[in-house]
Amino acid sequence: MTETAPITVPITEEDSVRAAAALSARNRLVIMLLLVSTFVVILNETIMGVAIPHLMKDLHISASAAQWLTTAVMLTMAVVIPITGFLLQRFHTRPIFITAMTLFSIGTLLAALAPDFEVLLAARIVQACGTAIMIPLLFTTVMTLVPEETRGRTIGNISIVISVAPAIGPTISGIILDQLNWRWMFILVLPIALAALILGAFRVQNITEPRVTPIDVLSVVLSAFGFGGLVYGLSNLGTPGGGITQVSGWMPLAVGAVALALFIYRQLRLQRRDVALLDLRTFRSKNFSYAIIMISVSMVALFGTIILLPFYTQRVLGLDVLSTGLLLLPGGLLMGLLAPLVGRFYDSHGTRPLIIPGAIIVSAVLWSLTFLGEHTSFWWVLVAHMSLSFGLALLFTPLFTAGLAALEPGLYSHGSAIVGTIQQVAGAAGTALFITVMMAGSTPLLEKGVSSEAATAAGIHNAFIYGAVISLLAIPVSFFVRKPVSSLEGAPTAH
Repeated sequence: MTETAPITVPITEEDSVRAAAALSARNRLVIMLLLVSTFVVILNETIMGVAIPHLMKDLHISASAAQWLTTAVMLTMAVVIPITGFLLQRFHTRPIFITAMTLFSIGTLLAALAPDFEVLLAARIVQACGTAIMIPLLFTTVMTLVPEETRGRTIGNISIVISVAPAIGPTISGIILDQLNWRWMFILVLPIALAALILGAFRVQNITEPRVTPIDVLSVVLSAFGFGGLVYGLSNLGTPGGGITQVSGWMPLAVGAVALALFIYRQLRLQRRDVALLDLRTFRSKNFSYAIIMISVSMVALFGTIILLPFYTQRVLGLDVLSTGLLLLPGGLLMGLLAPLVGRFYDSHGTRPLIIPGAIIVSAVLWSLTFLGEHTSFWWVLVAHMSLSFGLALLFTPLFTAGLAALEPGLYSHGSAIVGTIQQVAGAAGTALFITVMMAGSTPLLEKGVSSEAATAAGIHNAFIYGAVISLLAIPVSFFVRKPVSSLEGAPTAH
């Protein structure tokens, strides 16, 4: 009996075009789902700030206890994000996405139904675990799927998520709290989170090839104490009564610094065998290192300003929560509108025409905010906030894109985890610095009988001086961040 030869069907050019189009459509859907999901989970991170007075009244808790509902989120993310570099290499994309959104959805449901403070705090921690996974997952997926020549515009959309969600969080919560109970902040988010989870469970595809690597338990412990200690200590410094002279302020910082040093030493040894929990070979890229410095400074400016301006508008200018939220809204919207345009400009013209002016604008705005006083015009604050948003919009997209694109593909997940971790630590540092300096400047004046408005304005003036000085660091560094040379041009990636 003769064996029948297999029938082969020739693949035409039209078939190849269709296959490429189908793959592109799938990739766009995956990225869009991740963008929407990440926007929702990051928005949740800053939505609680203006709700603290309502929570204190409804749950019968102190201000310091209520502040933990925000601090716990930052602390959890600082602990979990460094581990995601390992998770993204060890497991497929789809189960990681499902795990992240399931955790966030469960936490959101628990928060909406929470009968007391303890349950609400636990719910926020569960939410934060999901949030911590989503940010590196989004960056790693984009760097893997999107061609080099169009990464700028795609990461421009990520910049909307990273920068706009925290900026408009107080606005959205202010609008909700003006009409509804604080539980509605979670009730309204839950359907969106569940829809993203269900759609993602069916549509998100696995786009990476996992490899079996052992997890180093000691690295996990050191990471938790290192990054967790830093964020906890910085957060304590940023609360009334938690100054650097207090044990609650310096002890966690000391523990965090020692644990972080041991963590770095451990990773340098493990990465020789390619089994590091967080691979620090990313910092061999000068471009990535410069970008991380500028991202750190930008996050200090963003989170410090986000926390101080509501203090100023409510305690000095006498605006209510809703008016404060609406005041900050135009800046957040401007950042969102500019991000895709900045991404396209980056793809065409590179980093320097964006990053250098952006760093100068951010520093100039922070210096202008040092002139805030007891009788400053509402319009001055609005224009300053919009100008700051414009400067930050010029920075975020090219920094994220140029920094991560300078890495080898095998380091994308670790680079993404480092970016996410730096955001949390720098955000906590910005909040702590601005609040601590403000309290140090205003408290002595209050003790001397100066009016609350004048004392607060003076403290805020001092805080913005510190922020403005720090912002000067980004200007010289901005000249060294370059757009990596495309591998399509036959040149190696920039380092």
